[in-house]
Amino acid sequence: QVQMVESGGGLVQPGGSLRLSCAASGTIFRIDDMGWYRQAPGKQRELVAMIISGGSTNYADSVKGRFTISRDNANNTVYLQMNSLKPEDTAVYYCNVITLVRTSYWGQGTQVTVSS
Repeated sequence: QVQMVESGGGLVQPGGSLRLSCAASGTIFRIDDMGWYRQAPGKQRELVAMIISGGSTNYADSVKGRFTISRDNANNTVYLQMNSLKPEDTAVYYCNVITLVRTSYWGQGTQVTVSS
């Protein structure tokens, strides 16, 4: 049984910052890719940022220079530092991990609302 526990969402004013965390626990094979996705109302889920086991990262163009993804391999945890937040960043954010045998696990989602 694998559990993915997300935290760190909330309400923030434009220009503010939030840090999301997602910890994977339970019987889980070695993790390869770790990432964050988001889904705004009426829109499809989209990739926000990805970090692979070697440390290389990939970001959506809309968040480059503002968001930073990082990981703690010892604790199977992935983070997303979000700075200079904009109203268009408002969405439910989901973490995702993919193991070396390509099994995918999703977090339950955490709401991020950017509003004055």
